[in-house]
Amino acid sequence: MSDVYEPEVARAAYIDPTARLFGDLRLGEGASIWPHAVLRAEMHHIRIGPLTNVQDHVMIHIGYRHAVDIGSYCSIAHHSTLHGCTIGDNCLIGIHTTIMDGCVIGENSIVGGHSFLTENTIIPPNSIVMGAPGKIRRAQDCSVENIANALLYELNARAYARGHHRAWADADFAKIQRQAREIAMARQAILGG
Repeated sequence: MSDVYEPEVARAAYIDPTARLFGDLRLGEGASIWPHAVLRAEMHHIRIGPLTNVQDHVMIHIGYRHAVDIGSYCSIAHHSTLHGCTIGDNCLIGIHTTIMDGCVIGENSIVGGHSFLTENTIIPPNSIVMGAPGKIRRAQDCSVENIANALLYELNARAYARGHHRAWADADFAKIQRQAREIAMARQAILGG
């Protein structure tokens, strides 16, 4: 790792040694960057929110006119490419998805695997998106499931940081689901109130 914004990178739960990080990176508390991910921020910033995971072989790059901002409790799944876009809180971006410059994904959404979102696509909160080009298939609040996935990755990240690679074998999935529900309800109360 070189030319990394160290104070915020240090807050991450886990950064795999094979990850390649360059430029103005802002990693939230408990975030994780997994094997062979590449994050490049030469002109604008890349912000990864708290408890968000960037999984294996993900590529994140700024656009000429856009930074990359990813909210909290998000999962950016294996082999995805994010380019100059904004992802709201509690989102899951599926395997092999591409999201291009100027796109905005609203909170609590899922973008299904192998989707391709063309430039400047705006997805409202609570959407399930699929296809190439990506289209909204239905409205659904996916916050609890997406937060639970992020919590599982945070548990795994802290275990990996200690050299333990089997944390999920002993994970209490029901407890994590309850925690996710509580977090989602608390966040909704704050936003709604």
